[in-house]
Amino acid sequence: MSMIFEKQPRESAKAFAAFSLYLSQGAERSTREVGKQLGKSEGLIERWAAKFDWRSRVAAHAAHLAIVEREAIEAAARGKAAEWASREQKLRETEWAMHEAAIAAAKKGLAAYMEREKVYANLADIARMLEIASKLGRLATGLGTDGDGRNGDDLPTMRVEVTVALEKIYGEPIPGEIVDVEAVPILPEKTP
Repeated sequence: MSMIFEKQPRESAKAFAAFSLYLSQGAERSTREVGKQLGKSEGLIERWAAKFDWRSRVAAHAAHLAIVEREAIEAAARGKAAEWASREQKLRETEWAMHEAAIAAAKKGLAAYMEREKVYANLADIARMLEIASKLGRLATGLGTDGDGRNGDDLPTMRVEVTVALEKIYGEPIPGEIVDVEAVPILPEKTP
């Protein structure tokens, strides 16, 4: 099915060429200019314009272009939305992996602390690691970091109070065990 602004069944090639030129002139289009450029009389161009309803065809062409432009914008928006959804999923998977690693490190530190082996972390460090692991796990699963709700960033943040609980059980840390982890620079691991 042809569009109204395409060549019409009874329209000659010359008449359609005149319309195409008229259409391409933009907002300043005129039948006089079309006749001048094609070397045709303005009267002939006026008859073609009336017979083949150039005004309606120009309006239909403009409406068609608006639809095409809107569809292109919508397609681009859908593409961007899919791209961001993919990024969000990758981020969630990364956060989950970090959550798992943080839980494992906290368990190892707690086990070492409980056995009083050579300890590189104190109860506060372990508590902080568990707090970070909890936040990473909640973020990775789509939960907010504030409680039970999903993405509840508008509620007050709940803090994991593991340090207080551990100190109640085991007492205060021995002086010298406490290390301010924020003041100590992170050094790269030594490879054997």
